[in-house]
Amino acid sequence: MATRVLSAALVFVPLYPNLSSSSSKAKSVILTPNKICTSLRRVSGPCNGALIAKGSVKCQASGESSDTSVDPNSVAVYQGVYGPWTVDPNDIREVISYRSGLVTAASSFVIAASTAFLPDDSPLSSLIKQNLDFFYVLGAGGLGLSLLLIHIYVTEIKRTLQALWALGIFGSLATYFSLAQPAGKNLVQYVIDNPTAVWFVGPLFAALTGLVFKEGLCYGKLEAGILTFIIPSVLLGHLTGIMDDAVKVTLLGVWTALFVIFAGRKFSQPIKDDIGDKSVFTFKALPEDQKKALVEKLEQQKFS
Repeated sequence: MATRVLSAALVFVPLYPNLSSSSSKAKSVILTPNKICTSLRRVSGPCNGALIAKGSVKCQASGESSDTSVDPNSVAVYQGVYGPWTVDPNDIREVISYRSGLVTAASSFVIAASTAFLPDDSPLSSLIKQNLDFFYVLGAGGLGLSLLLIHIYVTEIKRTLQALWALGIFGSLATYFSLAQPAGKNLVQYVIDNPTAVWFVGPLFAALTGLVFKEGLCYGKLEAGILTFIIPSVLLGHLTGIMDDAVKVTLLGVWTALFVIFAGRKFSQPIKDDIGDKSVFTFKALPEDQKKALVEKLEQQKFS
């Protein structure tokens, strides 16, 4: 039973430039906790709900909006911290790719996890067990894609999650070629039989945990919040040996169900949610002197 549980758990597969600015005032505007998350989905200000001709308004750091009009090709304009912005085709492609990576990860996990609930002599179970490493690679790739495209305002957090993913990939490869292959086992089976190997593949799961934690924090998703605790619990339970098979199976079942819900619900969100406040990213791309000038202008408008 433990073998089946960990086989599934190990194949989980598939968690913004710095917010520093040239003045303390800019920092207070960007780094307010509410703004970091709620601005991902906020539509406010004088341009709230406005419709404009496609291409007539771009994400600008000036805080000025263009004249509005309505036509069949109109798009919504959202008022950001540093000015109005719109969703363009590149944004849509990035968000769809980000969500597709999560679906790939979730699908790989569900297929692998099914071995814990299928009969041992089932042909389907045998087929999946023979390809667990394939699902591991597929899932890791999906997670990597999502981490590449994820929008997080604080660059250090994004880079940390990406570094954890890379460390997990390196550890997985090292474990496979140095330990599993010489022992005549695949990676997943080796980690199942040798709990200490969790130290090598664990960073990959830490990256996943960070991703779901971010989603739960910013969007208030219950399933993401629960996954934040279940993922490390299953791995640590295997590593330490303090969790019996019945508990592992229960947690695995919950993990499977919530992961499916988590990935599926991403496609029920508006595209703009995963983009965040584009005006923040536009601001951060400006030269320091322009950042300072913009902050001063916005402060003047605020108190005028």
